Amino acid sequence: NTYMQNNYIYLLLFYLYLIKFTIANMSLGPYAAELIQTAKQIASTGKGILAADESTGTIGNRFKSIDVENVETNRRKYRQLLFETDGVEKYISGVILYEETLNQKNDAGVNFADLLRSKGIVVGIKVDKGVQPLFGTNGECVTQGIDGLGERCAQYYKQGARFAKWRAVLHIKDTIGATPSNVAIQENALTLARYASICQANGLVPIVEPEVLMDGDFSIEVAAAMTERVLAAVYKALSDHHVMLEGTLLKPNMVRSGADAKVQATAAEIGLATVRVLQHTVPCAVPGITFLSGGMSEEDASLALNAINNAPGPRPWALTFSYGRALQQSVLKAWRGDDNNVKAAQTALLVRGKANSEAAQGKYSGGSGGAASESLHVKGYVY
Repeated sequence: NTYMQNNYIYLLLFYLYLIKFTIANMSLGPYAAELIQTAKQIASTGKGILAADESTGTIGNRFKSIDVENVETNRRKYRQLLFETDGVEKYISGVILYEETLNQKNDAGVNFADLLRSKGIVVGIKVDKGVQPLFGTNGECVTQGIDGLGERCAQYYKQGARFAKWRAVLHIKDTIGATPSNVAIQENALTLARYASICQANGLVPIVEPEVLMDGDFSIEVAAAMTERVLAAVYKALSDHHVMLEGTLLKPNMVRSGADAKVQATAAEIGLATVRVLQHTVPCAVPGITFLSGGMSEEDASLALNAINNAPGPRPWALTFSYGRALQQSVLKAWRGDDNNVKAAQTALLVRGKANSEAAQGKYSGGSGGAASESLHVKGYVY
C-alpha cells in the first residue's frame, strides 16, 4: 500500500508539473524566440545599456547644472549628440528612451529609434508612471503604470522598441530589518511581475528593476540582507506569473554601504557582496544583469562593475551596466549646450563607454579622468 501511495504521489506531482509547464508555455505567445534573442543581444559581451530615459523634470535638473534651458529643442539636441556618436555601438547594445524621445528625430529627419537600430542598438522605452506613496508604511512607495500598459507596449513595439524598463523603489530606513517592509516588497514584486508578463505578451523584453536605495547610514551587510530579501520575492513573483526568464533582464542595485555610513565598502567588497546575493537569488536562466549606478561617481561605478566581474564563484549571467548618470556626467560637462562642444562631448561618452565595456569583462584598471570622480548621489532619487 505504501508503494502504491508513493507512486500516486509521484504521478500527481508529475501531472502538476505538466500543467504548470503547459500554462507557462501557452503564456509565451508568438514572441518567445524574439524575446530570447533580444535579451541575448543586449547582454552581449562587453556591451551595456545607455539609460537616456530621464523625464522632462529630471533632465531639467541635469541641464540646470550646466546652465542650459530645459526646452524640447535642447532635449532633442542633447539626445541627438548621444545617439549620433560615431562608434558608440562598440560599447552600447541598448538605449532606454523616454516617450518624448521615442517620437523625436535628428536634424536629418531620421527618427531616433531608426537611427539607433541602424547602428545595431536595441531600442528600449521607460513604461512606468513613477512612484506613489504606500500608505500605512514608513514612507515607502509602489510604482504605478499598469493601467493601459498592454496598449502602450503594443504601440511602442510598432514604433521600434524591443525592450522596456520599470523601476521599483525600496527603502532601507533602519538596521533591524523592518524596512523594506514585507508589504512594500510584496507589492513591488507583484507589480514588477505583472509588468513583465504584459511586456512579454506584446513583444518587449522587460528589464526588471527592483532598486534598493543606498540612502542612509547602514553597513554593506545590511544592504546585502535587504537586497537578497527583495530579489528572492521578485523571482518568486516572476515564477508565479509564468514570466519567461530567458526573455528578461535584471537591473538591480549593487550591494554597498549606505551613502551616510562612516565606513564605505571598497570596490572589491562591493563585488563580492553583490555576486553572493545574486548567486543566492537569480536563476541561471536570466541571460544578463545590467546594474544601475545608484548615484556613484562615473569612476566608482566602473570600478565596482569591474570588481563584480572578478568576484569568485559561479557567475552564469552577463554582468554589465545600465547607466544613466554614470555615463553622462562627463558628457554634460563637456557639452554645456554649445554646438561647438558636440565632438568633445561625444569623445567623453566614448571614454566612459570604453571604461564600462572593459569593466563588464573584468578588464578595467581605472583612471579614465574627466568628471568621472564626482559623486552623483541624490537622496531619494526619482526620474
